[in-house]
Amino acid sequence: MQKITPNLWFDTQAEEAAKYYVSVFKDSKMGEVSYYDKAGSEVSGMPERSVLTAEFEIHGMKFVGINGGPMFKFTEAVSFSIECKDQEELDYFTSKLSAHPESEQCGWVKDQFGLSWQIVPSALQKLLKNSDKAAAGRVMQAMLKMKRLNIAELEQAAAGK
Repeated sequence: MQKITPNLWFDTQAEEAAKYYVSVFKDSKMGEVSYYDKAGSEVSGMPERSVLTAEFEIHGMKFVGINGGPMFKFTEAVSFSIECKDQEELDYFTSKLSAHPESEQCGWVKDQFGLSWQIVPSALQKLLKNSDKAAAGRVMQAMLKMKRLNIAELEQAAAGK
């Protein structure tokens, strides 16, 4: 049983977002979609029979998208990190989730709904925790200059090339 479930606030796109995320992540599935009833729509101002929540699962983790209206927007203060095994996987997630290339920085991207994602190669932690502090510093400096992370360039920086 999952004790903590991320709830993502959308204006009206909860079901659209859930379907999109399910299409991006291979080990994922849609869950239950619930709707405002007459009483709920009167309180919320949403049309009757519009989507209230859309549940979905990514790699065994449950998420709930809720249509709560335009009062709140996503910020970079909350993001989801995706650890990638290689450059191909890193490039896949970056291309699928980056809807605002101008906001890309150090592997962070923002999707079409405004949600931030950190797309990080698993090799990065090893490179940054290198016992050779100069090598780790070069990796950090190289990463800070990148929009989309490049594993080969990070490894070259570690090697001093």
